[in-house]
Amino acid sequence: MSLFLRRLFFVFAFLPAFLNGQENQEVMGSFGKFIDAGDLKKHLSVLASDKYEGRETGKRGQKRSARYLAKEFKKIGASPPGDTSYFQTFELSFKGHDTKDTGKKSITKVKTENVIAIIEGSDLKEEVIVISAHYDHLGVKGKKVYNGADDDGSGTVALLEIAQAFAEAKRAGYGPRRTIVFIAFTGEEKGLLGSKFYVSNPTYPLEKTVCNLNIDMVGRIDKAHEKDTNYVYIIGSDMLSTQLHALNEKANELYGKLGLDYKYNDPKDKNRFYYRSDHYNFAKNNIPVIFYFNGVHEDYHRDTDEIHKINFWMLEKRARLVFYTAWLVANQEKRITVDKKPPSR
Repeated sequence: MSLFLRRLFFVFAFLPAFLNGQENQEVMGSFGKFIDAGDLKKHLSVLASDKYEGRETGKRGQKRSARYLAKEFKKIGASPPGDTSYFQTFELSFKGHDTKDTGKKSITKVKTENVIAIIEGSDLKEEVIVISAHYDHLGVKGKKVYNGADDDGSGTVALLEIAQAFAEAKRAGYGPRRTIVFIAFTGEEKGLLGSKFYVSNPTYPLEKTVCNLNIDMVGRIDKAHEKDTNYVYIIGSDMLSTQLHALNEKANELYGKLGLDYKYNDPKDKNRFYYRSDHYNFAKNNIPVIFYFNGVHEDYHRDTDEIHKINFWMLEKRARLVFYTAWLVANQEKRITVDKKPPSR
């Protein structure tokens, strides 16, 4: 959205607020409109292009992606934590390809980085909400580039747009009370390794981390919803905190109007999705989580997961739901509590 349009939007959206004492919920709804399908497509056209070589952890394409994300966070107005660097750099070790002589997996060591940006809170800024997505994918195999437009290019661009919405709110004087921490994780496809490193070396203390809202594959429609595409799978929302679950449902009732599908919200589900994305490393530390997900499709982990198959209208709606939920969690008086025992694995 151009600067002129942003200013024009602000005038018309918030003049009634100043004149009539418009409520916080109406303000929240107005800022959610900064999450825009066109901007989502613009970012994804870059990150899911062949130039970024499938964003494999430690490879050139992943490094390019990290630089792009840092540049965009800076442009948006989301600061690096501690005003130092957007990069949390570290070394990862993971199993690589089979060796010809033994049939065993070789060990690969690479330097890589999580990308972290923040919108600092006000009176409750010591408490933080982590919104995350993983930006790595599978790289290049032979002559095929695995661009991962949905997995998890969709979540990564949603992260940028949510950060922009919070940044616009803060510029207008409606910044969050709690600090919002945006993390684009590396190494997810290697075994949730970027998020594992973060929870062992957190930028903000885990005891001050209120929740993690994790976005992984939110740009497609699965076969179960071909006739009614207005949905998102919600996983983990009530595993540790009934309050987080209730706030997500409230946000959806007020603004999202999505069908919230809890089919996979079961730690005993045979697909085990609760354990398969970066939120789980937070859940293991007793931090409430929500995993937003569109379900698997025929292009999952294939080179055919390309941008022309993304439903940007639904990507926009799902990203807005994450924003609205984060807004409610960030601005309510009391911190959400852990009131349930974690499920046994």
